[in-house]
Amino acid sequence: MSVIAIQHVGMATGVGLSAPASCAAIRARITAFHETAFFFDGEPIVGGMVPLAHNPRGREKILDLAALAAREALEGTPCAASDVPILLVTAEEDRPGRFAGLDETLLPDLARRLEISAHPSSQVICEGRIGGVHALVRADGLLRAGSPACLVVGVDTLLVARTLESLHDNRRLLTAKHSNGLIPGEAGAALLVTRPGEGDNAQSVLCTGVGFAREEASVLSGLPLRAQGLVEAIRAAMDVAGATFDDVDVRISDVQGEQYGFREAALAAQRLMRERKPEFDLWHPADCIGSVGAATLPVLIGIAQDAWVKRYAPGPGAMVHLGDDHHERAALILRTADTGAW
Repeated sequence: MSVIAIQHVGMATGVGLSAPASCAAIRARITAFHETAFFFDGEPIVGGMVPLAHNPRGREKILDLAALAAREALEGTPCAASDVPILLVTAEEDRPGRFAGLDETLLPDLARRLEISAHPSSQVICEGRIGGVHALVRADGLLRAGSPACLVVGVDTLLVARTLESLHDNRRLLTAKHSNGLIPGEAGAALLVTRPGEGDNAQSVLCTGVGFAREEASVLSGLPLRAQGLVEAIRAAMDVAGATFDDVDVRISDVQGEQYGFREAALAAQRLMRERKPEFDLWHPADCIGSVGAATLPVLIGIAQDAWVKRYAPGPGAMVHLGDDHHERAALILRTADTGAW
């Protein structure tokens, strides 16, 4: 994968209906958690719900979140919006509680909401939390083929009865009787992607390397965790980027409240770092917005962009890492296009 530039970000989360509002709330550690109508272990489940004025439900809310994020990201497009392929990332096909018809109808409905004609290269990527990384790789291919820009949109909700029931049955849901669990959330987030130098602005973020790997000891496997998959994914991303840990100032992760994710991140850092860093923060926005599934990667990159624009990042380089609930792990190396402040 070649270097690509993230020019603009859009977000609709439980703590804000725009990227600046969401990132400011996450920076201030404001949470979006409220009791929901779902009950497990005798008490209501806490979730990160997105408040929308007309209170849509189900698939309609998914569409609203995607449209909010996409409109915000498209505000900075250097070309006509209809010339921009949309890569729409949604929940995994085998996830319990997944809304019917997402693959066939959500993308055309989103295009109608945006009042554009969907570009012929637009597609739906049904890969959940890891899907945003695959969307960036596909966006790179479309940009090399001549597209002026691509729009990566991730949208998801875990606040669905069958989804929550499956998480609870696998002891992965935070409840009154189970503290080692995640908080379900929902969000829409979008990235406007171009080649470097095409429409670059003060907010531009460069993705210089992506790496993938497989982890056999997944959260549901019961096998001892060595973080081998995440280690290999980080190594691959750094090799592509020509980077080392000296070039990375902060980690931004999809860690979502379970001990598994924190152990995996800590083990990977211990196995890869050859020299101690005085500070090496791990940012995990799920603490504020909950687990947001397919919207995760655009949210993580949006936080990196905001940190560089607002000058609260510890330096010009960042590593994003995430994985799915099964075996796939991915890492990305990011840097700000504006390094003048460091």
